Amino acid sequence: MKLPYQINRPVEAVMLAMLTACCLASYFFYQRFPAKVPIHWNMAGQPDDWSGPGFAAFFFPALIIGMYLLLTLLPLADPYKDRYKEFGRPYGILRLALITFMTALYFISSLAGLGYEINISLIVPLGVGLLFIVLGNFLPKFKKNWFVGIRTPWTLSDERVWTKTHRLAGKLFILGGLLMLIAGFTPPGWNVALLLITVCLIVIGTIGYSYWLWRRLREEK
Repeated sequence: MKLPYQINRPVEAVMLAMLTACCLASYFFYQRFPAKVPIHWNMAGQPDDWSGPGFAAFFFPALIIGMYLLLTLLPLADPYKDRYKEFGRPYGILRLALITFMTALYFISSLAGLGYEINISLIVPLGVGLLFIVLGNFLPKFKKNWFVGIRTPWTLSDERVWTKTHRLAGKLFILGGLLMLIAGFTPPGWNVALLLITVCLIVIGTIGYSYWLWRRLREEK
């Protein structure tokens, strides 16, 4: 089975190492978790949902492995799969960033489950902010496809709309990521609210811009 993009072996090795670490750690955590493990935190950073040790230890590693396989194989089903070779490196960085983010969340939440004092309301906005900054640097390099990027009816129908929307999205993601880093140091509750508002503004801004640009280009014909 030949993938439509070039595999970066060092990047792949790092991701496989993280998957292995998650699998090995899951057994360690399972043996040491209490009977009731926090798995969700409210806007104030306080746990508000719990599970047994089995779910807390093994669900996230299984989810991360599934995400890795999905991101690796999904381009095979893309009608635009031949274009992935044009942005193979950015796509590899996207995969690495998402797997790294999910792996970090697993270890942080697991340490909290073991009773360590973890400031979730600080760490989550910082982690999401860093993720957005990384994605923002590579979004403009993505070519038109069905699975990754800003996929609206208007970006998918016009190459020019795709290109310009992703240039704007890259800037918005970086700006939004910086705002999320700042939000991490605001009082609990406010930081998560600012994170959600930032994400909503980015989504609305990119979708609205793609529609506006598509309409403008149609009127110029």
